[in-house]
Order: sequence, then structure tokens, then C-alpha cells
Amino acid sequence: MSTGSIALILHAHLPYVRHPEQKDVLEERWLHEAVVECYIPLFMMFEELHRDEVDFRLALSLSPPLAAMLADPLLQKRTADHLERLVQLADREVERTKGDDSFLPLALMYRDRFHRVRDYYQRVQQNLLTPLCRLEEAGRLELFTAVGTHPFLPYLLREETIRAHIQAAVTSHEQLLGRRPRGIWLPECGFVPGVDPLLREAGIQWFCVDSHAFDAARPTPPFETDSPVLTPAGIAAFARDSRSSEQVWSSQTGYPGDYDYREYYRDIGYDLDWETIGPFVHPDGIRVHTGFKYYRITGYGEHKEPYNPDWAREKAARHARHFLDERRKQVREAKRRMGRDPVVTAPFDAELFGHWWFEGPVFLELLFRQMHFDQDEVKPITPSQYLSRYTDFPVCELSMSSWGRHGYGDVWLQGANEWIYPVLHRAEERMNDLVHRAERSSPEVQRALVQAGRELMLAQASDWAFIMDNRTMVDYALKRTKQHVARFDKLAAMVESKEVDPVYLGQVEELDSLFPDLEPAWFRSPWRSGRALREERPTVLMLAWEYPPMTVGGLSRHVYDLSRHLVRLGWSVHVVTTEVPGYPHTETVKGVEIHRAHVMKPFGNQFYHWVFQLNRMLLDTCRTLIRAGHRFDVVHAHDWLVSVAARGLKKEFGLPVTTTIHATEHGRNQGIHTDLQRRIHRLERDLIEESSRVIVCSRHMEWEVREGFQLPSIPLRVIPNGVDPVMLKLPFTTADCSPEPFAREGERMILFIGRLVREKGVETLLEAAKTVVEHHPDTKWIIAGKGPMRTEWEEQAHRMGLKEKTLFTGFVSDEDRNRLLGLAEVTVFPSWYEPFGIVALEAMSAGTPVVVSDTGGLKDVVEHDRTGLKAYPGDAPSLALQIRTLLENPEQARRLAATAREEISRFDWSHIAGETAAVYEEMFTPEENQVRKEIAAHRESRKGKNEGS
Repeated sequence: MSTGSIALILHAHLPYVRHPEQKDVLEERWLHEAVVECYIPLFMMFEELHRDEVDFRLALSLSPPLAAMLADPLLQKRTADHLERLVQLADREVERTKGDDSFLPLALMYRDRFHRVRDYYQRVQQNLLTPLCRLEEAGRLELFTAVGTHPFLPYLLREETIRAHIQAAVTSHEQLLGRRPRGIWLPECGFVPGVDPLLREAGIQWFCVDSHAFDAARPTPPFETDSPVLTPAGIAAFARDSRSSEQVWSSQTGYPGDYDYREYYRDIGYDLDWETIGPFVHPDGIRVHTGFKYYRITGYGEHKEPYNPDWAREKAARHARHFLDERRKQVREAKRRMGRDPVVTAPFDAELFGHWWFEGPVFLELLFRQMHFDQDEVKPITPSQYLSRYTDFPVCELSMSSWGRHGYGDVWLQGANEWIYPVLHRAEERMNDLVHRAERSSPEVQRALVQAGRELMLAQASDWAFIMDNRTMVDYALKRTKQHVARFDKLAAMVESKEVDPVYLGQVEELDSLFPDLEPAWFRSPWRSGRALREERPTVLMLAWEYPPMTVGGLSRHVYDLSRHLVRLGWSVHVVTTEVPGYPHTETVKGVEIHRAHVMKPFGNQFYHWVFQLNRMLLDTCRTLIRAGHRFDVVHAHDWLVSVAARGLKKEFGLPVTTTIHATEHGRNQGIHTDLQRRIHRLERDLIEESSRVIVCSRHMEWEVREGFQLPSIPLRVIPNGVDPVMLKLPFTTADCSPEPFAREGERMILFIGRLVREKGVETLLEAAKTVVEHHPDTKWIIAGKGPMRTEWEEQAHRMGLKEKTLFTGFVSDEDRNRLLGLAEVTVFPSWYEPFGIVALEAMSAGTPVVVSDTGGLKDVVEHDRTGLKAYPGDAPSLALQIRTLLENPEQARRLAATAREEISRFDWSHIAGETAAVYEEMFTPEENQVRKEIAAHRESRKGKNEGS
């Protein structure tokens, strides 16, 4: 009786390498080697199992590039020629090894093998798709497709581009294999929310993800990875089983590393002298793998023993038994837990079996035979067959994931390949424009548009970024990426000018002939049209990477206060931001509509990498809102972290962008020194250039932006940050309040609040503290906040003998912040870089005397000896002098605090929100402004009638 099932899934893919213009392109060997060493041995094994009536089931994906190459007459002929050379080499090897008892049997083995492979290829008339279709009709295989040219979906910019890749895959599969696929392979298992509705459009029923996609799913899948889940769009997701994959994939404990298996890296293409092997490797004199490998792995080190096929087959049988025994235990335990038959999903790259792991096809054959003849409790099954068993699969939202390094996307976005994405994203946006421009163009322009789509899709293949990361054949990957982008640009220019060069077009159509049925409509935005005013109120879409309760710096509080005060002024405000565990993804806060997008946490120091994901998720969330009927008048972007999403919304929907620059990378680092800083600086510049208006919070920031970017004309507006006195009202009288646990009774508190980052100047504060404590030993220095410099500054305080005089509190709640402001005798903000200094405003609003550095935006906030005191930036003696002045002159301190509190009204959020709204309205067209006036008049008229009645 069956206890559970195993869904073995092989993903077959190679990059599209087809060079009719040149023979003996080295990279074409990828196809020839895969056909000879992997695909034909697997297909022959499948047919043998079928002839023996072994009840095997397996799902096999054929990516569109691979399927097209297998069906291409030019590449079929070149593969057949490659096979003939191998047969000739095999015959020569038999002659060369005569009399050698160690290697002659192996040469005979290879001769027999390559003769059988060649005969099989001739028997199927060089078209390997034919036997696969027969096996699918017999119910043994489930053939399915992979997305487009194999792009890494999380890094595509536009939904339309993803749709084009999916539609191309389904159409290509049906055209080459005779039926529409039910499943699809997401390249690199790269899932991103928002893909599943596009799969549903294409009639797809299932796909695979890596196991950690289920770990982060919402809600947690009740059956873990032993059952698929349904996405909100109703598409089934099967998660890779980590236990079964580790037994095969692991470089440490996986079966392919067994010492009796064939060694991959020792090949006669490198071992034999040139005179012997030269005619059978690359004609340019490049040594390559031939497939003749005479050694077993043996062990670590250079020494290798001759390969023994009998030993290897016995190991494959033993490993198949072990693998099946482990699956039996697994499904028994899972069935007890689930109450129904589980499925173990085991996806692998097909090329592992035969190419990298020579004995892989034998392992699979013996595994299927054992399950069949033992009438095993574990049965092979295809994903579609398992889906037909039940109707009540759990529904879960999945997060972005991949099966790449760390389960994230840093294989396809790191220093060696990150340059490709700005280029590809611009091409995506241009392609979307082209399909709308060329809707009624001539047939020749349409042909150029179709070919532009092909070139874009070929440039987006994940293979090129992977090769750059892996540092193999990098020159070829670079060449292909640049080549396809250059061809796209040239074709796009022809479409835009409606002047097509027919000779050039014909040449590139011959070179890059993938997807003959490509439709430009796949790239079209279905909702692209003139914006409609669906609400009476003007509407702003704010993009911010942090928003309460996620508070890293002052940006979070700024967006919170600005958005709720805009609502009070009659605006409709939607804030799209990052999710926070335990908080809803959609909620209304103070009249502001909050939408929190799921973004995976950054791995290690990959913050820049995480920002890329953030923008992808923000953009997807905004598209969902627009598709649902929301109409926005303006996008308000807050800092470089949302740059890509803001520019994407402008390009895709024609929305004007206002940007608030809260700080610059140049200012934070006192220059641009590293590659990362240069990348961030470039994103800042791009965002400013795309913005219709740019808001900064101080005159210093106005100067910093103009000097730092040297753009000819930036429409800058200086609007300060604000403070809400209501938020800072103290719920107690300080006379009744104990300073515990921050200080002891009788200690005078000196307070710093802020992020513990270098530019906040806490090291200067500690140097000043040492001097002040000598004169005022009753002071206690409270440093409130968190950040990467905390440990270093705590150690500095201890070295300086200030251990008992300082307290690093870590993050403090709003309530504790207000309490500290009420208790503190002096607040100090010694930043050497501070775009504005909202914490100084909060201290002034709370009635606490302040000492600040005479720098940045703090210059605008504090007037020396009127609303506070200023010290020279980075100057500890100057800072100590100002602090001592307030400690030793309490009447002066009270006067400064009172004056500051009286003048804080100029930083009132209602006034600031009004100035910001005025900036938005500058961007409305005269026609839109007229409609606004009519709506406002209608609203007032209706209001008057209601009051009259």
C-alpha cells in the first residue's frame, strides 16, 4: 500500500547558443556535450524502463532555448558531426590502449557507449523531442516548460516583461511539443510575489520553489514541504525537499562525490599529448573535455586510480537503496503528521545526471526499478498527478526566494554583474514604449519590433549573470549581453524612426531566431491609458523604505508626520513601505492608507542587494493598487532607497515624481570613495534627474545637493522638517519622577538621542564628557539609540574612565524618549554631518536646553545664544565649554529653552504639509487644476446645501 509519493523533477536548460555565422564556436559544445552525456543516456534509459513495463513517473522541463536548439536543423547537424568525431576518437582510443589492462576495458566501454548514442540519435532522426513526446503520451513523463529565455524573475523591472517571457514559453512549448504545459519552471527557482497571476493568465497550474520559500510563507504551510500550497492566484507551488536534495547535491555528503564514481575533471582532452588529441579538440588549439575520462574520484588530492564501472554501478545501486530507504522513513513520518499521503518534491538540474555525475542515469534507473519491483510504499508521481488527488491544499502567500547561494539572489546581483541591470531596465522601459508607439505601424516596423523583443529577452537570460558570478567563460557572457542590448537599441531606433534597414533586420533574425511566434502585445501595459480622477481628493503615493513601527532614522517619523497632516489638509495619502513582522500588510493609520510589501531580510552586508528587492516589491505593490482602480496624482519618493520604484512608476504610468532628499551619500561619507558609494550616488543622481520637484530640509542640504550633483537645473524647494508638540507632551511632572533606571537620584543628566553611526559625533561627545566630569562629577551621560558604532563607543567610554558616568540605553520607546527629555538638564547633538536635526527640534519642543554642532541643518534649527548653543563640529573643547555654560548658568539655560519653545511654531507640521502640498500642485497641468477647482466648488456647494437642510 502506498504511504506517499516522490515527484522527481528534472530541469533541462542551456543558454541559447546558435552561431550560423561561424563554425566551431566553443560555447556550442555545451549543447553537444549535454546531448551526448546527459539527454540521450537519460532518454534511452526512459525508453528501456517503458519497454520493461516499469511503472516510472517523472517530470521533465525543457526550457524554450533548449527545446528550440534541440529542434534546430543547423544545431542537429553540428551535434551529429560532434558525435561522429567522438566515435572516431573512441575507435582510436581502443587502438591506443591495446595491451593496457587498466584502460583498454574503459576504452571499449566508451566505444560501445558512443556508438549506441550515435545510433540512437540517427534513429530519432536527430530530433530528441520526438521520443519525449511519445513517452509523455504513454503517461511516463510530464513535459513542462521554463520561463522564456531563463531570466531571473525577481530582477526584471516590469510586469509586462515577465508576462512576455511566460507567454513566449507557453507558446513555444505548444508549438514544439504539441500541447500546452501545465507546469512551468521559474528560472533558478526565482519566485517573486505577483508572478502567480501572470502564470494563471497563461493557464499554468504549478511551479517549484526552494524550501525556504515555505519557511517564510504566510501563513506557515501546515504540511511543511510535504504538500504543495496554493498561491492567492490559485497556482500550486511545490517546495524542494531539502533532505533528498542534500543527499544528491551536497558537495560534502552527496552521492556524486563517492570515491568509486568517475572523476569529472580528469579528461584525455587535457591528459594526452597534443599530437594524439589535437584533431579531436578545438581547432583553435584549445584543450577541452572530450568525455573520455578514465579515472575514479579516488580521494582528495591529485592521485587518481583507474575507473571501475562495476564498482561504480554497485555504488549506484547502494545509493539508490539508501535514497529510497530514507524516503520511506520520511513519508511514514509525514503521513502520521498529515493524515494523508505526502509528496516528496525532488527537483534537480537534468545536466547533473550523466554530465557531472556520470552514474546519475544508472542511479535513477535502479531507483525506479526498485520502487516498481518492490511494490513500494513510495510511488513515483508527477506534480499534475498529485494535484488531482486533493482539492483542499492550503493557501499561502510566498516571499521572494531562489535556490541560489543563500536562497537569495546575490548570484545574479553582485559586483561582477550588477552593471547589467540599469541597462536591461532601461531596455524594458523602452520596449514598453515601443509597443504602444508602433500599434499601427507598417509590417516591416512590426518585424523590427518583434526582433527587438527577442533581443531584449535574450539579453535577460540569467545564464550571463551566473557565468559572470562563476567566473567561467566570462568574456562570452559579457559579449552576449552587450551584443543583444546593442541589437535591441539599433532595432528600437528603427521602430521609433519608422525607418527599417531590411538587410540588418534579416541578418539578426537569422542569428537570433528564438520564439518565431513572439507577439509584441505581450509587452503591452493592459492598463496604460490617460489617468482618471477617481476621487474628489487629490492623491499622493508615498514611497518610503521605513515607516513606524519600523524606525531606523528620522525618515520614518518624517513620513509619518507629513502623511497624516496632508490627510488633515484634504489629501488622500497612500504610503507603500516595507513589511514589519506582526503588523498587517494593509491598514489605515490616522487616515493614511499603509501598504507594507514583503521583502526578504538582507543577508550579511548585502544591504544594497536588499534595496534592489525592496524596489521590486514596492513597484509590484503599486501596480496592484493601480490595477485595483486607485489613481494617483503624484509620487513622493523619500531618498535613494526607493529610486528604482519611483522612476518605474513615472515611466510606466506617467506619474510626476517629487523627491525629498533627506541626506546624501557624499555628505555622509565626506566624499565618494568606494564602489558601493558610487552606486548609491548614481541612484541619487538618477532619482533627482527624474524628479519634477526636489525637496530638501535645510539651506545646507540645498547647497549640498547643488554642489554634490552639479546638475544644470534642479527645481529645489527648502521645506524644513517638523515637530509635533502634542507627541512630546510629558505625562508627568519631573519633580515627581525618579531618574531610575537611567541615573541615580542627584545625578544631572546630559542626553544624546540618535542613531549610533559615525557621523553623529558621539566620540566627540565622550571626549567632551571627560573634561566636563572633572568639573561636574555629578553628571550622568545618557546615550540613547542603536547603531553599528555602539560597541566601539562603549569601549571608548570605558578606556576613558567613563564607565560609571555613561549609559548606552539602546533603542528607547517614544514614552522613554519623552521621559528622558523631561529629566535631562542638557541635550547634546554633536553631529559632524546632519542634514536637518529633527531630534534637536524635539528637545526644543520639550523645553530642554540644547547644544548642537554648528553644521548642516542644525544651523537652521538653532540660533546661538537665543534658542540654544552651538559648538564647532568635531571640537571636543568647544563642545565641553557650551555644555558647562548651561550647567553652570541655569538661568541662561531656562531662557534659551523658553525662547526655543516659543519659536518652534515655524516647524509646525501643518504648515510644512501645506508647503509640500503646494509643491505637488505645481506639477498639475492647467487642465487638472481646472478639474480640481470644479470638484472643490462642487464639494463646497454640496456642503452648503447639507448645512442648509
